[in-house]
Amino acid sequence: MVFIHGGGASGWMWNKQVEYFKNFHCLVPDMPEQGQSSDDRPFTINNSADQIIELIEEKGQGKTIVAIGFSLGAQVLIAILSKRPDLIQYAMINSALVKPISYAKIFTKSLGIVHPLTRNKTFSRIQAKSMYIDEPLYETYYDENSRMTKDTLARILSENMSFTIPKSFEQANGNILVTVGEKEKKMMKDSMIKIINSNPRCQGFVFPKMGHGVSLADPELFNQVTEKWIQHDILPLSTEYIRTN
Repeated sequence: MVFIHGGGASGWMWNKQVEYFKNFHCLVPDMPEQGQSSDDRPFTINNSADQIIELIEEKGQGKTIVAIGFSLGAQVLIAILSKRPDLIQYAMINSALVKPISYAKIFTKSLGIVHPLTRNKTFSRIQAKSMYIDEPLYETYYDENSRMTKDTLARILSENMSFTIPKSFEQANGNILVTVGEKEKKMMKDSMIKIINSNPRCQGFVFPKMGHGVSLADPELFNQVTEKWIQHDILPLSTEYIRTN
């Protein structure tokens, strides 16, 4: 089971999932230039996809592969599925933005103002709260983000805000579950629909009353949904379940 973290986080965001899925061999890589990564490649979605493909090929030979990505990590997972359509048997794409944001270039150019705020604890705590990061994880979150360079942050934001679904994603095999929180922004819900319509093997699930970051906000619910999906069981809260034909 491979967990791919979101932007502004690293492998620690999956602690509750690793603890729950003890019967799996869990891999929790930090993407380039984030967390404790020792990968010397600059961060891009493409580089991160290549990194994780290499990891799966090294550790997952002959095993069923389950991959779960959140936000930026979900975009990376889409890239992996597009590059290697037969590599992963179960892919959970959680809160992936696939509709480019028109003001992305303007926003990244303003990082001279925004970047210093990553070292401001008041701003950092507001950001952490919006991502459902609790107190035990906050210092790790703050430390990692305060050490991130402006160039790295610019690359992450640019990649995230300009990502589109590769044409080859339609060839991805296996079981693909696309999820979003009910309280997420419209562009995230629209992205979910776009992903589902891009591959006939996709199913969808909306997490009720949740914003961006359900695996941290309600790990018990997230873990139960993930487990039931892997077991081909009926998902809880089935009225929120969307399936393509």
